[in-house]
Amino acid sequence: MNLSIVQALRVDSSPCIAFIGAGGKTTALFQLARTLSKENAPSVIVTATSHLGAWQFGLADQHIMTDSPAPLEELEHGLQGVILVTGEMAGDRSKPIHESLLNWLYQYCGYHAIPLLIEADGSRQKPLKAWADHEPAIPDFVKAVVQVVGLTGLGKPLNDEFVHRSKIFSSISGLESGEIVTAEALGRILTDDRGGLKNMPMKARRVMLLNQADTDALQAIANGMVQPLLSDYDSVIIASLKEDRIYAVHERIAGIILAAGESTRYGQSKQLLDWRGEPFIRVVAKTAREAGLSPVIVVTGANAEKIESAVKDLNVGIAHNSEWKSGQGSSIKAGVLAIQPPPPYGHLLQIQDEEIPVNTENSYSRFGGGWEGVGGAIFLLVDQPQVTTSVIRALVEKHAEGLYPIVAPMVIDQRANPVLFDRSTFHDLLSIEGDVGGRAIFHKHRVEYLPWHDDRLLLDVDTPEMYQRLISDETL
Repeated sequence: MNLSIVQALRVDSSPCIAFIGAGGKTTALFQLARTLSKENAPSVIVTATSHLGAWQFGLADQHIMTDSPAPLEELEHGLQGVILVTGEMAGDRSKPIHESLLNWLYQYCGYHAIPLLIEADGSRQKPLKAWADHEPAIPDFVKAVVQVVGLTGLGKPLNDEFVHRSKIFSSISGLESGEIVTAEALGRILTDDRGGLKNMPMKARRVMLLNQADTDALQAIANGMVQPLLSDYDSVIIASLKEDRIYAVHERIAGIILAAGESTRYGQSKQLLDWRGEPFIRVVAKTAREAGLSPVIVVTGANAEKIESAVKDLNVGIAHNSEWKSGQGSSIKAGVLAIQPPPPYGHLLQIQDEEIPVNTENSYSRFGGGWEGVGGAIFLLVDQPQVTTSVIRALVEKHAEGLYPIVAPMVIDQRANPVLFDRSTFHDLLSIEGDVGGRAIFHKHRVEYLPWHDDRLLLDVDTPEMYQRLISDETL
């Protein structure tokens, strides 16, 4: 499944997005504008808080040079296609748009539900860049910032031919002029407050677009950059915009461990059964963390105190489900709500004995809480300690290829656990009632199956006999 740039960026019907960086920034902006104007909106407004070269004007259907809203007000009912609004010309470049007009455009586009796309810095058509004191000029009101990087700048010497503002790049990255630009050095630039994170609005979604992944080698390098970048960016896209190809969209994936049941059929708390010297719940939580899931949330109910004690020293969140007796549906809701969605849902998530309320600007809400902070969630069953990091990572990778709504392992023609749900399904997960799991919404969404040759995923522990089978199977 080849994603469009609209899908990869998770764009809504009337986005307000700033584009910064180098190596295909203008291409990305106009590719998005063109796709939106064809599929989602009759008109899209593009503007710039930086200089634009005259060669860029022809990418729009209409170009309006102005310092006031008057020309746009006159055309209010006739705006169609991609409309470029810039300041007056200064040589072969347009001046940045005036601040008062920019604010007017923001209000105008919001009122009329028109997408507003903003180019917020320049790069002189180089694949890589660093930022001068006056840039990037990102308006505080933007809902997302797309940082574009040209991977063809890797392996090249650090000089003005390949890097815009190479001296600043050198001072931040630690490379000397003329040294080869490595992925590690580029990563330092992109995660530095003086570099890729400079002037980022606090509440804006941060997207890293690793462009020019035109070869298998560059794609491999990009994949190696993903995890470090996800510490500071909400999404890392690997693409070749020249080929109109999105290879992967990497996002943080939450882990939700369902551990609220009373284990009535078993006769004692399954969550605390021993697996190689540790209780089930601790093993599953450690596996989720080792697989890179973030945040990891343990949903408790019956025997909550003992279960929480078993994971208290791990970096996991606890979501207590007071309605656990009503069935698994209530635990699914508790887990999804613990990823801290916006109102109308109010919720307190407890992390290591510290209550963190929703909608506060702290590191958890910025980089773990909130449905905008994750791409999906994997639901893990507490009675499957044999689940490995390998299958969890494979589910995450499969999801990244196409942002599929649901990804599930398929073992010997049987659907197995754990299952990954994209955040687009979360509202439906909140509607589940009674003692049913996520399968209740399978009919509403596309399910992508991951072939997996390990029948251990089909085993869970419902009876003492099944537990004996689990612990006696030396292959597990």
